[in-house]
Amino acid sequence: MKDLTPNGIALRISFLVTVAVTIIVSVVDYLTGEFNWILLYTVFPMAFLASYIGFRIAVERFIYKKIKVIYKTIHNLKLSSGEKAKEFNLNTNVLTEVKEEVENWDKLNKEEIERLKGLENYRREFVGNVSHELKTPIFNIQGYLLTLLEGGLEDPKINVSYLQKANKSVERMIALIENLDEITKLESGMIEMDIEKIDLVELIKEVITLLELKAKKNNTTIIFVDQPNKPLWVKIDKGGITQVLVNLVVNSIKYGKEGGETLIKVFDMDDNLLVEVADNGQGIAEEHLPRLFERFYRIDKGRARESGGTGLGLSIVKHIIEAHNQTINVRSAIDVGSTFSFTLKKA
Repeated sequence: MKDLTPNGIALRISFLVTVAVTIIVSVVDYLTGEFNWILLYTVFPMAFLASYIGFRIAVERFIYKKIKVIYKTIHNLKLSSGEKAKEFNLNTNVLTEVKEEVENWDKLNKEEIERLKGLENYRREFVGNVSHELKTPIFNIQGYLLTLLEGGLEDPKINVSYLQKANKSVERMIALIENLDEITKLESGMIEMDIEKIDLVELIKEVITLLELKAKKNNTTIIFVDQPNKPLWVKIDKGGITQVLVNLVVNSIKYGKEGGETLIKVFDMDDNLLVEVADNGQGIAEEHLPRLFERFYRIDKGRARESGGTGLGLSIVKHIIEAHNQTINVRSAIDVGSTFSFTLKKA
């Protein structure tokens, strides 16, 4: 790598100037017939010394001082609060450092711009999704109430029915707002996990009992595969993990095929237990899997809304599992089914 310090630059320029001066003097002496070796030996070192001193001063005063200002400005802009500014040494290869500093700064700025663009896109998508989710029940309520106000209230065939439908839309709005509030609290750490020692086997059996009627309505069978005959103790927030299991089992019933099965399995993973909730339903295409736990992300938007879902269930599930410092994953194939698996720490 070339020496780009003031000393290195001045030396190279001085050498070139000295060589040029020496050649000119030599040519002039030769043409005039008064070639003088003593004069040549005197001119070379004097020219070199004079040009070196001149160029060294010029480089430091007019070039490097400006570079120093640029370098310090860029470096200080990059510093986070509390970081100490870097000492600037003119005898270092500063041009290379400035080049690296500018390239790094440019890279960081591009990364920050991309991050902000991503946040902005996420904000727009989030606001659009919330508006869309709220718009449907609001329009439904408005339609039912207008019909009742325009005479439907006196019609016994529709008055109670329309009030019940309006109430369902209100309940959907309440569920959406409560889910959004829960996600916000989970993300900000406002919800503290009440970790206690719980028997996972009993908890799964409670969830199966809770969802038995829903499964029968959808002609689905919930099976606890190889149910252990002894307790499996885990350290969890019971309410949170109950919500996780309920959401996953409800989804498997909702999107599983008619007459299908929901299988719950538990595997020993040394320090953790792995819980799987699987179905033999329609499955999920591979391109949807990376975004499945995002807020409001829906594979079949029409069907999901008809079933009354808010599009926030899997996002809440992910936040609850991560609040336990554990992980959740999904694997799926079209016409084969989907399997959601998450880990829990043993007690």
